[in-house]
Amino acid sequence: MLDFTRLKKLLNKSQNIVITTHHKPDGDAMGSSLGLYNYLVQKGHQVRVITPTDYPFFLQWLPNNPEVIIYTDNPTESKNKILNADIIFCLDFNALSRINELGEFVRQSSAIKVMIDHHLEPEGFDDFRHWSINACATAQLVYDFIVNLMGERHLINKDVATCLYTGIMTDSGSFRFQNTTAEVHHIVADLIACGAENWKIHQMVYDNFSESRLRFLGHCLLNRLEVFTEYNAALITVNKEDLQKYHITTGDTEGVVNYALSINGIKLAALIIERPDRVKLSLRSTGEFPANEICKKYFNGGGHRNAAGGYSYENLDQTVKKFKSILPDYKTLLVQ
Repeated sequence: MLDFTRLKKLLNKSQNIVITTHHKPDGDAMGSSLGLYNYLVQKGHQVRVITPTDYPFFLQWLPNNPEVIIYTDNPTESKNKILNADIIFCLDFNALSRINELGEFVRQSSAIKVMIDHHLEPEGFDDFRHWSINACATAQLVYDFIVNLMGERHLINKDVATCLYTGIMTDSGSFRFQNTTAEVHHIVADLIACGAENWKIHQMVYDNFSESRLRFLGHCLLNRLEVFTEYNAALITVNKEDLQKYHITTGDTEGVVNYALSINGIKLAALIIERPDRVKLSLRSTGEFPANEICKKYFNGGGHRNAAGGYSYENLDQTVKKFKSILPDYKTLLVQ
């Protein structure tokens, strides 16, 4: 592993830097990536953010979003920048499979790989790691990297603060999840002091949906929600016809699973969606219930204890049947 003293020396002179993050980036992925971008350009580095895929339109207002390269739109440019980079920052993921085809290019690159992340069980592809599963968001760790490791709080300008606040806000469930500690509140207070307009960020992320997305949400709650009171669990199932009917685009299904979890007494909620290439699952839980265990054991995934995801190559009906068949095995945990 690379020691921090050497990394800091490298970052104190101009470098070609690539920042990348996981497939279908969310608020923390884009907030941490563009937050780090806006910090590094102030230090004189040549920096580009490269995402494996597209991401929600309600994140495309973030400062310097036009500097993002989407691999699926620009594969040759993306590959060349990764292979010619001096340093690659890998944010909000810890296994190269999470960045699809980009993973092999990152592996091949002679660049120093720096991982900043808060997920369980890092793969080990990195040369330097700033990692903690106790952080509520990767954006929190980017703040810590800038302020406490690099000692450069003065470079957290409004753009940096806006991006990092967005990442922390979204991954903490608007500061309501269990890992939203006193330290997190101190950090976001500092980000507001540095220029983050908290009210405006919330409005841009949470009050910026299309009419069709709102009607889709109503359809899910009225027609696709199942509640299993004997297990304190709930499920929303979405098929491909639903996605087509409501013109669902990237990001439109984000947060839908939380409505199922908001039902009184529910400890485990699932959103199962039929995608063109596979069936995707998003699980949310409360307390000590291990949503990540179910995803890892049964659905090729993983994540955090209370927020995890996975997928299945079985059809939608088979995947739903499998999820329901698992509930009796966890009844003791769900009803205690």
